[in-house]
Amino acid sequence: MRVTDVFLAFPALVLAMAVAIAIGPGLTHSMMALLVVWWPWYARIARGEALSIKSSQYIEAAHAAGLSEFQIVVRHVLPNILMPLLVYATLDISNVILTGTILSFIGLGAQPPQPEWGRMVFDGQDYLASAWWMSIIPATAIFVVVLAFSLFGDGLRDAFDPRLRRR
Repeated sequence: MRVTDVFLAFPALVLAMAVAIAIGPGLTHSMMALLVVWWPWYARIARGEALSIKSSQYIEAAHAAGLSEFQIVVRHVLPNILMPLLVYATLDISNVILTGTILSFIGLGAQPPQPEWGRMVFDGQDYLASAWWMSIIPATAIFVVVLAFSLFGDGLRDAFDPRLRRR
């Protein structure tokens, strides 16, 4: 967890830019940079959920029933960890999309002729006065996709929150 704390000490965009600069431009390299930057949050959530599940009574009952550690992890721990991770991932996809778009906008992401929304916005900024749609349409697509993933994540969180189920 100390390594995750080191990664979490830096702003995600700055760290992603540093990693992308270190490994070079390109769509694959920018995806690797995002992967390097975003894994600590998921590791922290998985560890926290596993530690809270570990002290549950049904885990103690599974130990008493003679299940092996592997069987307990597969049957009881993983199913209970996956839902919070899925909900967080759907909420976090919008941040990853925006960071990847920024990397492409500043030239560290997809390189021409490979299409990418950030690159399209960058290429169209010179023509805002005469052909505004060259930047506005990709920017609108980014907005719609980010909004859709955020709303989907909110819906998943609300659907799986036990406090909200009672209402």
